[in-house]
Amino acid sequence: MREAAHAGRIAAFPAQVVSSEATRAVRRPLCDTPPGPAERKSTTREPIIQESEASEPEATRRDAGATESSRANRGWWDRNADEYQIEHGTFLGDDRFVWGPEGLDEVEAELLGPPEGLKGRDVLELGAGAAQCSRWLTAQGARPVALDISHRQLQHALRIGGSFPLVCADAGALPFADGSFDLACSAYGALPFVADPRQVLREVRRVLRPGGRLVFSVTHPIRWAFPDEPGPEGLSVSASYFDRTPYVEQDDEGRAVYVEHHRTLGDRVRDVVASGFRLVDLVEPEWPVWNTSEWGGWSPLRGNLIPGTAIFVCERSEMGAPPAEGCGRD
Repeated sequence: MREAAHAGRIAAFPAQVVSSEATRAVRRPLCDTPPGPAERKSTTREPIIQESEASEPEATRRDAGATESSRANRGWWDRNADEYQIEHGTFLGDDRFVWGPEGLDEVEAELLGPPEGLKGRDVLELGAGAAQCSRWLTAQGARPVALDISHRQLQHALRIGGSFPLVCADAGALPFADGSFDLACSAYGALPFVADPRQVLREVRRVLRPGGRLVFSVTHPIRWAFPDEPGPEGLSVSASYFDRTPYVEQDDEGRAVYVEHHRTLGDRVRDVVASGFRLVDLVEPEWPVWNTSEWGGWSPLRGNLIPGTAIFVCERSEMGAPPAEGCGRD
């Protein structure tokens, strides 16, 4: 189905009931790429502001399934994409590939491999937002496809421009043929927001070619034990690290308008292995001296004391994906 996605327009596919893959900010990890040095370019050309929600949602911890999570996060990003791009456009730039708020850049990290080795490679970006990472990949000679659950986020990708396909779809049901890509990547997209991460990982494995690599970054699981605050108040443990109850924002009628799912570090490793991948590396970026920015709960104060981002470098196992029940805790 890959031929259905053409550069210059958004190919839309129906939302599935399997999982959500919205990307985001605030309590909410950032969308696709994080803040960098102050001199980065702004992406705030001709913003169009949509109306915000009438009232502030209630934040709670409760169960939220795949369908509810997907619907809530799709709606949240469609409503908040404009504000997000205006607020963070200067940090994001137009064509950077940064793995987290610490500012770890793919140019230096080479987690997808040496830049010169990306030429001619087919790459799937999950939770692409305004597709900054895909724009960088294009500059290296790769052939990216930028996928996001939010149509409005992808409209910002159109606004900035690019010669690669944009696809609006759920990461739990990828609209691509088996073996379509050499690489897949997700910088704070998809995985933090799905109720069933193994479904997404199995789908990514399916569309990767033998030996294909997946690299994804998420909020470091230890952060769930601390308040989401950048100052000293964010340095005291306030919740159990082992509480997997989703973080939910809901409206006055109890309908979820935003959902984020917690997995422990061990859960993430088991998810990767149970979905048919081999874990090659686990990167926990340290906070660099040059980065003086605050981004939601990320800050130099916290970044120098506790990790904020976990990056999983995985390769498609040729031993075959285990059965759906996998191993460990679901």
